Amino acid sequence: MGLLSKPIKTLDDLFVHTLQDIYYAEQQIVKALPKMIEKATDPQLKQAFQSHLGETKNHVTRVEQVFKMHGESAKAVTCPAIDGIISEAKEITADASDPEVLDAAALAAAQAVEHYEITRYGTLAAWARQLGRNDCATVLEQNLEEEKTADLKLTAIAEARVNRVAV
Repeated sequence: MGLLSKPIKTLDDLFVHTLQDIYYAEQQIVKALPKMIEKATDPQLKQAFQSHLGETKNHVTRVEQVFKMHGESAKAVTCPAIDGIISEAKEITADASDPEVLDAAALAAAQAVEHYEITRYGTLAAWARQLGRNDCATVLEQNLEEEKTADLKLTAIAEARVNRVAV
């Protein structure tokens, strides 16, 4: 058991804990994306980051909605996974001296974030359905679909230009 979290004894406890985890993660992403926008030099990549910042703010709101629907207070718990992904992204983009290579690094870091979010939202939606909370699952699936779309958009940008010019 974590220092400040309650014991996880049931699937419902695990659902709430994981919801708190993704809530923290989304808040950290909202803080990190403006820095990524600032560093990106590829116009399509910069636009994709700007667009996803707006979506991420909506994700935070939807997660808060799920907390309320589930009868819980919106509360974040530290997510070491997202902290590590963001820390690694900061490190690698700080080390990249060539703007095209920096764009490729930033894009790869963003996809690592997307993949983490996809796993979390997929799991949360499945657990919500198992718990009989189809209402919560529907809201979580909206975030899941937007994360999948963002990942596909980043892949298209990487393959069309960013990775090619970083060579």
